[in-house]
Amino acid sequence: MSPRARARLGGLLLGAGLDALLGDPARWHPVAGFGGLAARVERTSYRDDRFAGAVHTAVLVAAVAVPAAALDHQIARCVSGMSGRRWVRGSSPSGAVGAGLVVTAGLGWVVLGGTSLRRAGRALGAALAAGDLDGARALLPTLCGRDPAELDESALARGAIESIAENTCDAVVAPLWWGAVAGLPGLAAYRAVNTLDAMIGHHSARYERFGAAAARLDDLMNLVPARLGALAACVCAPVVGGSPADAYWVLRRDGRSHPSPNAGLAEAAFAGALGLRLGGELRYPYRVEQRPRLGFGRPPAGADVAAAARLSAATGMLGLTVTVLAAAVVSILRGRIPLRGRTRKGRVRT
Repeated sequence: MSPRARARLGGLLLGAGLDALLGDPARWHPVAGFGGLAARVERTSYRDDRFAGAVHTAVLVAAVAVPAAALDHQIARCVSGMSGRRWVRGSSPSGAVGAGLVVTAGLGWVVLGGTSLRRAGRALGAALAAGDLDGARALLPTLCGRDPAELDESALARGAIESIAENTCDAVVAPLWWGAVAGLPGLAAYRAVNTLDAMIGHHSARYERFGAAAARLDDLMNLVPARLGALAACVCAPVVGGSPADAYWVLRRDGRSHPSPNAGLAEAAFAGALGLRLGGELRYPYRVEQRPRLGFGRPPAGADVAAAARLSAATGMLGLTVTVLAAAVVSILRGRIPLRGRTRKGRVRT
């Protein structure tokens, strides 16, 4: 495996470890800072049309992805032992490898959010188990944007479980995928797009057109990770006493009936693994939506939220393992492909 790949994959593993130990930063969270910046930019960029929303999204994503790409490129040059356009014979890239590992781990910790997601889910589940509906209603906005005012125990549990399922991809599997595929710019760009989607990518009167670009770009970036995450949830079904076959059956039957091309896959896999029936009426502050039913089990209860958090943890761990191993294998195979006619300056004669 190349030094650059070792730095990237080692950084992702270390970043995942930091997230598991520490969760999200309690103060001065960079993602929250980006959200504040996006809100300030929106004050001047907002127009009720798709083009203005596309420009708004492109500018903000570029604001974080371009510096990350420049830093990633500089680290890669140092790791390769290059100075200008000449190979530096005998140079040691160990310092650059260490720098790449530390920077990737730091950004990975900031971008990943699985631990905080599970903590929020367990807190809401504990409130429901204690019969504290008001406390559970107060906690629901930390997981999703639904209006909790009139929700009973089952509806609160359903909202929490569906949010845990979807955000297992958004906060764990997808960042790991983009970090392995595209390094620092992949991590930064994905989190920027996902944050913008959460802020403006919904069907309210204000954002129906302005947020369309952010929503579509988020859908595109989650196409592969959502499918990997859904399959991983099926494999991990025994962790919560479920059947991988049942989970996969529900995934195949119901996953595509959801209006989102990605969220429905995760929610269907979780419904099958947990033996629950999800979907139905969703009340947002700006509208009421009817979602298709997912699964063939019973309605969810408060105790099921903790089970969903356990399934999320197992899914994230499997996603991390598969992503890192796959990226390592690809790097090793690429390093063994002979490049005929390579010159001292790294060009290939044809």
